[in-house]
Amino acid sequence: MSFTVEQQNELDAARAQTSQTLRPTSAALEEILFSPVPVLDHGFVRVIDYMGDDGAVVQAARVSYGRGTRRISEDRGLIRYLMRHWHSTPFEMAELKLHVKLPIFVARQWIRHRTANVNEVSARYSILDKEFYIPDRAHLAAQSQSNRQGRDALLESPEADEVLALLREDATRNYDHYAWMLNEGEESDRDTSRRGLARELARMNLTLNSYTQWYWKVDLHNLLSFLRLRADAHAQYEIRAYATVILAMVERWVPLTYEAFRDYRMDSVSLSKQALQIVRRLIAGEKVTLETSGLQQREWLELTSSLELPD
Repeated sequence: MSFTVEQQNELDAARAQTSQTLRPTSAALEEILFSPVPVLDHGFVRVIDYMGDDGAVVQAARVSYGRGTRRISEDRGLIRYLMRHWHSTPFEMAELKLHVKLPIFVARQWIRHRTANVNEVSARYSILDKEFYIPDRAHLAAQSQSNRQGRDALLESPEADEVLALLREDATRNYDHYAWMLNEGEESDRDTSRRGLARELARMNLTLNSYTQWYWKVDLHNLLSFLRLRADAHAQYEIRAYATVILAMVERWVPLTYEAFRDYRMDSVSLSKQALQIVRRLIAGEKVTLETSGLQQREWLELTSSLELPD
């Protein structure tokens, strides 16, 4: 991840500004405000602004007039109760605004979460940077034979080398054609004998591993819903890398909510009525098998795996 001198000056100027406020602030989040956290090879996430903290969740739940004088332990207990019982509106009272630089194919996954305010850089007005996501060899895996949207074993070295070469070659060639069609830039780089193609048309030639950027503003409730899916071990690696960084930002911002979220969402399992009955039978000392469980094989395997039961 690299920045131009102009971009770095903008970052330094933003970090240098200070202001007094009566609003609740998060000291841990203030430490990284505006600072880009690297993701993948050229991407980043940075916090631009936020509203509220754990106290905002508690205040909304109690509909109190101020931040109150209750102890942290009481606030923690209430937040855990709200999380445990799937209350949502108190968590909607806090918001986070992020600036994200990400590959286009990751952005197309991300935008499926239609619960945020998004403003993306427009290639109709701007020329995109010559930057592409090229995966590390450790993430070049074959198509899974059992999961249509998953990965399997890593590619062998000769095949991996060829894939990496093709990715670089195709992305570079298409960007060079994009730049040629635009016919913009420094005067020495332009062909004054021809007119360039409109930016809104030239952009169609770019590959999906080209980088885009956007501002993404979301309330805490919907942010946690996003993270529950995208920070999960089964999510695609590239979007999971962003979710993991954002999860660390949430821990800085709202540590009590983060703790409850990990306990009741990320590191928990949901049991169906039938699965709960099986657990009760196991507690009673009964031996339960796939044949006597009443579950389909896939659900049975998921249950035994989550409970760490022997096969």
